[in-house]
Amino acid sequence: MSLKVRINDDMKAAMRAKETARLSALRLLLAAIKQREVDERIELDDAAIVAVVDKMLKQRRDSASQFEGAQRFDLASAERFEIEVLSAYKPEGLNTEQIIALIDAAVAATGATSPADMGKLMAELKPGLAGKADMAEVSKLVKARLGN
Repeated sequence: MSLKVRINDDMKAAMRAKETARLSALRLLLAAIKQREVDERIELDDAAIVAVVDKMLKQRRDSASQFEGAQRFDLASAERFEIEVLSAYKPEGLNTEQIIALIDAAVAATGATSPADMGKLMAELKPGLAGKADMAEVSKLVKARLGN
């Protein structure tokens, strides 16, 4: 079953169960997916849908931290609930050891030795890690690896 079909099915289940907050989050996700499909005039595959989910998760995390900073805990909890709903559509992530092993393999494949080679190394890593790891964390690990 494709990810888009699964999201649609979950939306219908939320409608039947009258889970308004969950339904709202799923409708936002489907709207973002459809918007991207219309903008690019393509049918999104699962990898592209995961990219949309990642973008929405990042937005929700930023919003939640800003709401907490402004002492708006009611709005922050709503954002945290949406993060919980959206996280269900991400593939299982890689742990730090697995990411480091992939970085080491990419270093061996590209011959990267200095921080100047970071772009080349990240280009090698990104296709395999997209949706499975936070690329900001990967970037920190790559910087640490190349800095030595």
